[in-house]
Amino acid sequence: MKTIPNYPYCFVCGDKNKIGLKVAFFYENGKAKAQYTPTPEFEGYKDILHGGILSALLDEVMIYSIIAQGIITVTIQMEVKFKKPAKIGETLFLEGQVTEDKGKILLTQGKALNQDGTIIAEAKGKFFRAEGEMKKDIENYRL
Repeated sequence: MKTIPNYPYCFVCGDKNKIGLKVAFFYENGKAKAQYTPTPEFEGYKDILHGGILSALLDEVMIYSIIAQGIITVTIQMEVKFKKPAKIGETLFLEGQVTEDKGKILLTQGKALNQDGTIIAEAKGKFFRAEGEMKKDIENYRL
């Protein structure tokens, strides 16, 4: 498993973001992977992870499936299907992978599973390949 470098102040993956989730992402067999155990600070309802936080986790695991390949992109569209509540204190297992590279656009899919292997949420993403000044700016932010 290969560790994927992060931007230190990113809300989801940044290890220097005081209020962030501090999730570490890895790449193995064509998939980005991570684990996250929700805490009460991120509840939507009692004992349930807020859907926006779960969406952010899915966005991140999908974009990391691209970043792991050395490609810089930005999210332009995402669809999330929530299947079951993500419970506070129960570890989530995240997976993301590229499903199609159309040149400037990359398509991905992601999923979050609970400890029993039940799918909690699924996502599809569309990402725009950063080029020129946009790519330089993003790469500079990642330092």
